[in-house]
Amino acid sequence: MGEKEYLLSAEEMKRYDRNTIEYFGVPSLVLMERAALAVAEEIEARCGKGKKVLVAAGCGNNGGDGIAAGRMLMLDGYDVDIWLAGERAKCSRETAKQLEIIEKYGCPLLSKIGEKEYDIIVDSLFGIGLSRDLEGIYAQAAQEINRRDAFVCAVDIPSGIHTDTGAVMGAAVMADLTVTFAFRKLGHILYPGCQYAGEVVCRQIGITEDSFLRQMPKVYTRRGSAARMLPDRDAGGNKGTFGKALVIAGSRDMSGACELCAKSVYRAGAGMVKVVTPEENRLIIQHKVPEALLMTYRLQEESMPCRKPEEGAERGPGSRGIFEQEMENRMRQAYEWADVIVVGPGIGVSEAAGELLAWSVMYTQKPLVIDADGINLLSMDRTLRKYMEEHAGDGRPVVMTPHVGEFARLCGAPAAEVKGNLLHMAKELADRYGCVMVAKDARTVVASAGKEGRYLNTTGNDGMATAGMGDVLAGIIGGLLAQGMAAGDAAEAGVYLHGMAGDLAAKEIGRYGLMAGDVVYTLSRCIC
Repeated sequence: MGEKEYLLSAEEMKRYDRNTIEYFGVPSLVLMERAALAVAEEIEARCGKGKKVLVAAGCGNNGGDGIAAGRMLMLDGYDVDIWLAGERAKCSRETAKQLEIIEKYGCPLLSKIGEKEYDIIVDSLFGIGLSRDLEGIYAQAAQEINRRDAFVCAVDIPSGIHTDTGAVMGAAVMADLTVTFAFRKLGHILYPGCQYAGEVVCRQIGITEDSFLRQMPKVYTRRGSAARMLPDRDAGGNKGTFGKALVIAGSRDMSGACELCAKSVYRAGAGMVKVVTPEENRLIIQHKVPEALLMTYRLQEESMPCRKPEEGAERGPGSRGIFEQEMENRMRQAYEWADVIVVGPGIGVSEAAGELLAWSVMYTQKPLVIDADGINLLSMDRTLRKYMEEHAGDGRPVVMTPHVGEFARLCGAPAAEVKGNLLHMAKELADRYGCVMVAKDARTVVASAGKEGRYLNTTGNDGMATAGMGDVLAGIIGGLLAQGMAAGDAAEAGVYLHGMAGDLAAKEIGRYGLMAGDVVYTLSRCIC
């Protein structure tokens, strides 16, 4: 797998800071001096000497970091003013000490920001401990900093950004640069916090993984080469060696999902693909994906929309005359043939689609990817949900890939609540269904049943917010599962690779007008 990088919550960072001080015996002022030096060095690397600097400092240790950085800049030729927001009597012990030092050096301590023009503003009003909205002078300070035409450097995290969620706490400083320490925080990565942080530089100040003391962070990301995340290739292998994927996708007038998903399975390295789709899609798939095997079906009658549970839909497998004769037997044979099943892209929410999903869940124990309409159908079918919950401990590899709206329907919560709590709710739903939950958003979360750690993806871009991207991702994950990867590893690698391919496509084409097919095209170039 690619290199793992931990992303910390406020509570975790405070604990590791405390472990470094109390267990390892590194004095707090030493850590503060190292943090301040990192801030000063990063500012000097971007701004010429002799500039006018304002340090907007709070009473906590974040303020002490900023004051110490201001002293270092002053001693290196910068014209520095320091404004202390709040009462001096409420300053932490370390920040009070930094105020004593700076006064002895003759640095001005302002009672208010004033109208003086500054080239650089150091935001050290609040650090990672902020737990309530900015109000009063602090909200005014954030607004005033944003109004100024100055280079803004935030210390650790922009004041007003929630460390754990990236939410704006009433008001927030918009930084050009954020210098954080030891590890990046969740608020640097999640939206909208990442948009306020600007360029994020993480500097080591002496708080390392040794400070975890076996209490590991709950969230991590990956970085580096995508190729390192993929399974090894057998130089003497054949098409069967690299896995066979059954793609149940598409519906009448919805053939694109089949094409995108099937191509992505191949691009991810699988050896064979069989597409199951309505007869109306035959010629299109034969033309667009000639490499794929094809199994089409006709319906005996017009398939009605899948009924919701409150309308009496208590369903399980059984053809009930929806499909042509022998369809059930043909599907059983297809499940036997396959190493992995991908079901859902573009299949709609008809009774026929619901039957295909039910068969895929109940007729086989092969690894399964449920995507798109498969998620919507599951949210409409109490019997199938109950079946999956009851079999959650069976060990079958199952990956679900809902976007926020589908996730909300599946768990019965408002979309806004889901979006604000995706890290936690993804884990809850993964445990409920005994699966790997790929909760898709601007920052996609991968959570696995029985595993505390959660993966937060940092590849990808807003150009990928177009139709068909989910079909591509489902195909990539299915292709990796077909090659024998564990479900959690395949989901993480698939999401990472999908975003990386999107980034490469955006670089070549631009974010405006980026299409799912462009990502399929660039996919193989990310893993060569």
